[in-house]
Amino acid sequence: MADPLTPAVSDRICRHMNEDHADAVLVYAKVYGGATEATAATLTGITPAAMVLDVVEATGARSLQVSFDHELQDSEDAHQTLIAMLRSARASKA
Repeated sequence: MADPLTPAVSDRICRHMNEDHADAVLVYAKVYGGATEATAATLTGITPAAMVLDVVEATGARSLQVSFDHELQDSEDAHQTLIAMLRSARASKA
């Protein structure tokens, strides 16, 4: 059973992504957030509508928001959407 996207679930997703999938978080920032010069990115929040990222660029640090293509229903939807976004971003670079 998937969990609703509460702040606690958002924190859990962010912690997992930042610790285990930092490369994917950087791809989200570069491809979907337009931060093409980012050298690092941290996922700081997930809502049903968007993800929030803190990015580091040569010009400094900033926060940006990446909207999803649909409203996320729960943690499983977030999981599948993040995977699909990463696959799409990587396929577009191939």
